[in-house]
Amino acid sequence: MLPEYLDADVRTLWDYHDLRHEPRRSDAGIGLGSRDPGVAVHAAELFHAGRFPLVVFTGANAPTTVERFPRGEAVHYREIALELGVPDEAILVEPAARNTGENIVFTRKLLAEREIRSVTLVTRPYQQRRAYATAKRLWPGIDIVCASKAASFEDHLSGEEDADRVISMLVGETQRITEYAARGFVVPQVVPPVVERAFGRLAAAGFTQRLLLTDRGDDR
Repeated sequence: MLPEYLDADVRTLWDYHDLRHEPRRSDAGIGLGSRDPGVAVHAAELFHAGRFPLVVFTGANAPTTVERFPRGEAVHYREIALELGVPDEAILVEPAARNTGENIVFTRKLLAEREIRSVTLVTRPYQQRRAYATAKRLWPGIDIVCASKAASFEDHLSGEEDADRVISMLVGETQRITEYAARGFVVPQVVPPVVERAFGRLAAAGFTQRLLLTDRGDDR
């Protein structure tokens, strides 16, 4: 059970990363690979709602996903979408990307011969801001909106996610917004003081498993 002040900090970071973009129709939906099958489920829901006529699932594996998705994140996402009634001809698979930057670069190449002016990035809620900032850096000129299944921290935890792990992910995502902008990986994002303070308190409380280290490789 978190102290009340840390509980408020978690929600501050959650609200910061969940962009809550206004839904609109796009030329393609892009499901970014992760360990969360809810991304594929939500992409299928958005397809059936007419939000986009084409779905790209992108992702190989990370150490945290290989056990759950042994054939690769994008491959398993495709299978989930097929089970939910998305036609095979409406799905493209990009199976090589190992980080968010590669998700965007490889998907852009895959769609290069198609007339794509707008995309919906379908992600975990706490990945939205970094995915958006990455795509704005690596795919200039494209119209981007983000979408996620869960509307709140509690909703997200109602699945199979562990609370401590998600909080550590939130802390790591917040650090990456600033650090990756400094490295030129993403476009800069405003980080309000209240977010900086929440990040500092949660890191000090021990939620540091996803923080970047100076000697750690790039895991964009």
